Amino acid sequence: MGDDREPRLAFVHLDDEDWIEVKAQMHGDRRVSIREKWLEFTPERLSLYARYDPGVIVERHGHMSDHVVFVLDGEITVGNVRCTKGMHIMLEKGAVFGPIIGGPDGAVLYEIMMGDPRAVPADKPGFAKLCAERGVTPLPNPPIDTSRWVHLGERLD
Repeated sequence: MGDDREPRLAFVHLDDEDWIEVKAQMHGDRRVSIREKWLEFTPERLSLYARYDPGVIVERHGHMSDHVVFVLDGEITVGNVRCTKGMHIMLEKGAVFGPIIGGPDGAVLYEIMMGDPRAVPADKPGFAKLCAERGVTPLPNPPIDTSRWVHLGERLD
């Protein structure tokens, strides 16, 4: 029993997508966040365009699928590796990376997750320590409205 569905060809323009805040923190009295534009979100994959504010911190984590990150502009530090414009990062399912820290001017990334995109924390105590050292207060993850996406990834407009 195979998949009888016709292969899909889809076009999405970045300018037609809204920014979605997916992570927020307080750095003193300044709110810092990660925003994404989801270009494709299906059970098979998620592709997104992300903007990291300067200094934003993402805890060391892995994903429940293979994950590709490409730095389009600015820089991030992943663990001890400075990743500048043009850097490609391959994270296979089960691998972990981070913490990730937004560079002095932030960063713009293109990411693809090939399957379940959920993150799996790998060092919560280390993240808490790093945030405390830098005076960062993580905020609850903003609610994300996925109602405009259906199972096959077709858009509901």
